[in-house]
This record gives sequence, structure tokens and C-alpha cells, in this order.
Amino acid sequence: MTRNDWLQLTLLGAIWGASFVFISVAAPSFGAFPLVAARVLLAAFLLIIYGAVTRQSFWGEMIKRWKLFLVLGIINSAIPFTLITTAELELPAAMAAILNAITPFCAAIVAAVWLGVPFTARKIAGTLLGLVGVAFVVGLSPVPLTTPVILAILMMVGASMAYGTGANVAKVKFEGVSPITLAIGQQLAAGIVLLPLAILFPPKGELPLNAILAVIALAVLSTAIAYLISFKLLVRIGATNMTTVTLLVPFFSVLWQAIFLNDPLGIGPVIGLLIIVVSLVLITGTKLPFIENLIMRRAAAAKNPA
Repeated sequence: MTRNDWLQLTLLGAIWGASFVFISVAAPSFGAFPLVAARVLLAAFLLIIYGAVTRQSFWGEMIKRWKLFLVLGIINSAIPFTLITTAELELPAAMAAILNAITPFCAAIVAAVWLGVPFTARKIAGTLLGLVGVAFVVGLSPVPLTTPVILAILMMVGASMAYGTGANVAKVKFEGVSPITLAIGQQLAAGIVLLPLAILFPPKGELPLNAILAVIALAVLSTAIAYLISFKLLVRIGATNMTTVTLLVPFFSVLWQAIFLNDPLGIGPVIGLLIIVVSLVLITGTKLPFIENLIMRRAAAAKNPA
């Protein structure tokens, strides 16, 4: 990976980290269904415009596979987006982001059970370590473990499992489909499913300007633009290297929370985040650049002692 690739990956982590802050601002006013429906439909609209302007073909493939897109939209957008939004009514943004970082080992578990992908000792160790990290996040958090908070934590785990399942569905069922088609089809399908629910459960009361702006930022920045960045990175660096973004999202969510929301966090979630980062490195086999550079420098120094 080049320095430019890492800069774009870091930017993507910052954008997706900010999504948890946007959700925490907008969710109390909008409610889960209207917020998520607005997010995915606006993002789909913007992606359709982008696809049309860049003269990319996508309608034919979407119509041909509409049932599969409906499944993907439900699993990979509608369910996790709604669960995360509902959970953030009880959890700080940073805590939600840290819990969402377990997505890669949820994907590894689904791949092992469904696709028979070998669950190696390294992945088992990473998964167990990740569970320890989640225990630190939950057990040592300053947020009191009331029944609504426990349900919110379970929602975050459910969202991560949905993302892990969706990643495997996309890999198996959508091979060869262009990224722009995949993105538009997924968000549009999710919007179609969620729109009736948004109408049945509309926002209560007047919507404040900051909540409206948060939803727009969530749709434009954290969904439409983030997808475009991720598409280009996926082509250049591959799926495995792309998973390193999950190491960056919680860090930026903690940073944005500290700057803009001042939510309580505590030392437990920070320790848990570090443990989860190590677990994800084990599961994905990710090679972090600063560690690789340190190893190379030490190896060079050993060969050429002063």
C-alpha cells in the first residue's frame, strides 16, 4: 500500500467514525426508522446521480438481481443501521463504535459456519481476545448497566453480526458486480423496506436544525462519499487491506466524541479498544505499516551494526 492509500484509508476511518456522532445527534429527534430511511434514500439518490454523471451502467444488473439486492439491503444496511441508531439512544457514540469493531470476527464466524472457511488457531485466538475486549468495553464503562443499556449492547452485537453476514453474502452472491451497482442497489433496497416503517413511526415533534444537518451529513459524507472512497480503495488495495479501516473507526469516534459531544467514556472502553485492535490484527492478518517499518529498521540495523 502506498502512502496515498493509507491517507485515504485514514480519511475513510475518520468519516465512518464521525457517523456515530451524527447518529447520536440526530437519533433522539428523528427516531430510528425515519433517520435510517432518510440516510439510505438520500445516499442512493446521490449515488445514482454520480453513476449517471460518470456514465456507469447499473440499472440492468439491479433489476436482474432485485431479490438478492433486497436481501443484501436488509442484512447489510436496514438491520444494522436501525440497530445502531436505536442503540445510540442509550450508548455514547464512542462506546457504540468500539462495540461495532467486532464486525470482522463476526464475518469470520459466519464464513466458517456458512462457507466452510477454515477457522484457524490464529482466528480463534483473535476471536477470544476480541470477546475479552468487548467485556472490558461493557464491564468497565461508566455507563450504568441498566436493562435498556444491556439491550442496546446486544443491538450493537446484532448489528456487527448483520454486517459480518452481509459481507459474506456480497462476496458469494455478487461476484463481478460493479461497486457502484452494489452500493446503489443495497441502499435503494434498504430505503424501500424502511420507508413504510418511517411513515408509520414518524418523528415526534419539531426537528431541530442540528438534527437535520446531522442526517444530511450522515447520508452525504458517511454513506455516499464514504462508499465512493471505499470503492476506489477496494480496487487498489484489496479486501483484506480494506479491513484495517475497522481499526481506525473507533479511534476517530472517540476523538470526535471528545471534541464535539463530551460523552462519558472512561478507561475501560479505551483498554477494550486496544484489545479489540490486537484481536482484529490476529483475525485479518493485517500488517500495520508502523510495525512493519519498525521490524524492517531493526532487521537492517542487525545486518549492518554500527
